[in-house]
Amino acid sequence: MLTNYIPLALMMMVAIGFGVIMANLSKWIGPRKPSREKLSVYESGMVPIGTTHERVSVKYYIVAMLFIIFDIEIVFLYPWAVTFDKIGAFALGEMFLFIGLLFIGYIYVVKKGALEWD
Repeated sequence: MLTNYIPLALMMMVAIGFGVIMANLSKWIGPRKPSREKLSVYESGMVPIGTTHERVSVKYYIVAMLFIIFDIEIVFLYPWAVTFDKIGAFALGEMFLFIGLLFIGYIYVVKKGALEWD
């Protein structure tokens, strides 16, 4: 019975081995000639100003997460639009409910001030 899993185990070993090899290939065979110029921070060819460890506002990340959330929700509209003629009026009501919930979420975000850049 365990012989049925041999191809799966072999495929997993090959996949893991391939990933490890590809991740380390440039480290193993690539040239290593570090210099001051190669190790310096590149900033449009200009000398870096300030530290690279500056704090970024949390609002930047919140806006990014909100964009991803609402963008992914829009992806759910595409299959519905493609099959709209086959699924009928019930699906239309369900989509209005879905869009209504998205709109409520959007209003909540606006009321909390997540989109304000003071």
